[in-house]
Amino acid sequence: MYEENKSSADENILRMLLAMFLPYWPLFALLIPVCFIGAWGYLKTTTPVYEASATLIIKDENKGVDDAKVLEAMNPFDSKKIVENELEIIKSRTIMTQVVKGLQLYAPFYEDKLYGSKEAYTTSPIAVELRNPENIVLPSGGEPLKFYFEYDSVKNSVEIDNKSYPIGEWVEGPIFGETRFELNENKSENAERAIYYTFMNPKKLSISLLGSLEASPTDKLSTVVRLTYRDPIPQRGENILNHLIAAYNQKAISDRDELASNTLTFIDERMSEVEKELNALESSIQRFRSEKGVVDLSEQGKLYLYDVGEYDRQIARIDRQLAVLNKVQQYVISKKNQSGIVPSTLGVEDRVLSQLLEKLYDSEVEYEKLRKTTAENNPILTSLADEINKIRPSILENIRNQKNNLTTSLSSLNSNADQSASALKNIPEKERALLEIERGKEIKNELYSFLQQKREETALSYAPNGGDGRIVDLAQSSAGPVSPNSSLIYLVALVLAFGIGLGYIIFKEMLNKNVLFRSEIENAIDAPVVLELPHLDDVKESQKSTNFITNIFYRLGLRNILRSNRQTIKTKQNEAVLIHHFRQLGSSMGLYSRVFKKKKILVTSSIEGEGKSFVSTNLSFSLAQSGKKVALVDMDFLKPQTSRYFKLLNQRGVLDYLSHKAEYAKILTNSHGNKNLYIVPVGNRVDDHTQLLLNGKLEVLFKELSSDFDYVIIDSAPVNLVADVKLLAEYSDETIYVIRHGNTPLKILKHLDDSETLENLNNVSVVFNGIKQRGLVKGDYNYGYGLNTKLYGEAYGAEMESKS
Repeated sequence: MYEENKSSADENILRMLLAMFLPYWPLFALLIPVCFIGAWGYLKTTTPVYEASATLIIKDENKGVDDAKVLEAMNPFDSKKIVENELEIIKSRTIMTQVVKGLQLYAPFYEDKLYGSKEAYTTSPIAVELRNPENIVLPSGGEPLKFYFEYDSVKNSVEIDNKSYPIGEWVEGPIFGETRFELNENKSENAERAIYYTFMNPKKLSISLLGSLEASPTDKLSTVVRLTYRDPIPQRGENILNHLIAAYNQKAISDRDELASNTLTFIDERMSEVEKELNALESSIQRFRSEKGVVDLSEQGKLYLYDVGEYDRQIARIDRQLAVLNKVQQYVISKKNQSGIVPSTLGVEDRVLSQLLEKLYDSEVEYEKLRKTTAENNPILTSLADEINKIRPSILENIRNQKNNLTTSLSSLNSNADQSASALKNIPEKERALLEIERGKEIKNELYSFLQQKREETALSYAPNGGDGRIVDLAQSSAGPVSPNSSLIYLVALVLAFGIGLGYIIFKEMLNKNVLFRSEIENAIDAPVVLELPHLDDVKESQKSTNFITNIFYRLGLRNILRSNRQTIKTKQNEAVLIHHFRQLGSSMGLYSRVFKKKKILVTSSIEGEGKSFVSTNLSFSLAQSGKKVALVDMDFLKPQTSRYFKLLNQRGVLDYLSHKAEYAKILTNSHGNKNLYIVPVGNRVDDHTQLLLNGKLEVLFKELSSDFDYVIIDSAPVNLVADVKLLAEYSDETIYVIRHGNTPLKILKHLDDSETLENLNNVSVVFNGIKQRGLVKGDYNYGYGLNTKLYGEAYGAEMESKS
């Protein structure tokens, strides 16, 4: 059951969509080719773009990628990387500017065309390199400077403005200082027209190129990074990616080498000082032995001296650690957020301090990198600055704690050393002095050995390696262009065609403020719609009723009069369709039933021009044709259209009867075509017809009409214009409310139920008049329930034609 209901719902939706849009199929048939032609023109005039891609692996210990232990031991200065941070470095303006300078992209070449120009990256025979490309200053506004040249392969020179320049040598160029002309390594084809080159600012160009660069990891847990670059020239895209990777790796190597070089300089300076101190101690020992004649010490002296030496070594180690801590403290206090070389923590055995210093250095380096590539108010830059400001107090607090501990230990060692020294008073002064000198020498030897070991470790960091990124695939361009995507462009054209068509339909129908659909009537009021009258596009609106009066004459047998001004076969078909519909109206209201007792039918509408006179006239004729005796009473005192149609204006009628100026029998006029149809015109106008309606004669009039006629059709004024309709509604049994397609305001219709208008009318039935066909073609497409009036009209019209 559920599947059946779902299938039925889908079928109803499909029918609704077809009914809504199928009438406008010529519009879509026109828009689709037009949009497709526009898409074709766009594809022909747009420069194709190719995509070059490369992949590399970033060392990230958080994701399981690290160097081997041997390589790690050889490189103590290698800081750990994070893929996300490295991606920002790869996409930085600094790296891209190096690429621009390395590939001489700041001096692009172009080939003249009939319209515009074409890039000559692969057709130019030469390339241009500037010694200082950062000096390029472009004129504000206007076109850039163009330098046309001629290349002489025999002389191996370039001629610009009648001046010759050699290939491969630095010369004073036409502009921007020292220039070198080189052969273009990317030349793969010959130029068809003259070639010229111009200059672009490297910084601005790097920003422009970054817009075509994409860098992202292939997976959340992967350190493999995929780089893509889009460029109209495949070879240039590949070169840019390859140089970008090389510049990134070279920058990492340069940063590490700079750190190692600074550390090595510090160690060399310290070793030089220690070496001088050792030489001085050696000389002191030699001089002391020769002057004092000291050869050996007693066993007791050795013991005490050993203790004192041990204390002194510990004191010296503490002093060295304090000196290092003071130097580190001085560095941390004196530096701002700028990056610099962190002093060595050699001899300080605190892993927490080393980690904090390493973290400070990494943060400062990262801050400096981002500061060059991002704005000062960048959230990441601000976060790094805050992190640096938090690390510095932690380092200073750690140093203070260590210095306090070392000072306490130093006090204890000094105390113990003093005790041992006092014990040495009994040892000969000469021997004691000699041992003190030798003890200082031993300490300096240990320090020198330690510095020499660290120097070798630092020197090993210069071992060549591939940098922080290992290339997986070099750059390679796509086989075909990736932009513009022809399939996508044609799809957009198709969507645009349907969008324009839908917009037109919505604007024409959905945003219309007048009544268009029968469903709008049924949703607004409770009265039933008993008839849908089609709109006849080949008969003018102002002549519709007159044409139907002509049809009355035709039906009454006055063929000679009709033939003198005969309508076309198409007009006959339209008239036949409406005759059928008014018969259907009588049938729907039960007017042809034997037991129907309601004789008086009021015809009204909301506003003028909705066709109430047209409906009342043709309904009267239809009933008269069926053998019923009908009185058509024109009580529209403002615009008596019925009286005008039958040429009875200013003749005796309703107003004359109500004002006692005419008798009942004098106001009845036969239609002269059907003995069953009588017309009661509006009569001669008076100043206040409402007073006449209230004098009691109106009730007498309707009693007499009801006794003499089977049906009394009352053509009244619109309900929203005068109060006459409320008076007439008291004497009527049925009410036909005429609503005209595209003419009746929707807001009036919606307020009918809210007001007392319909409550004052008896047995209201709605006639939906003038329904036009929807769309741009003739067919069974209308705004009602889809009555096939076209086919019926053709069949009925054919019958009329045969009879005539």
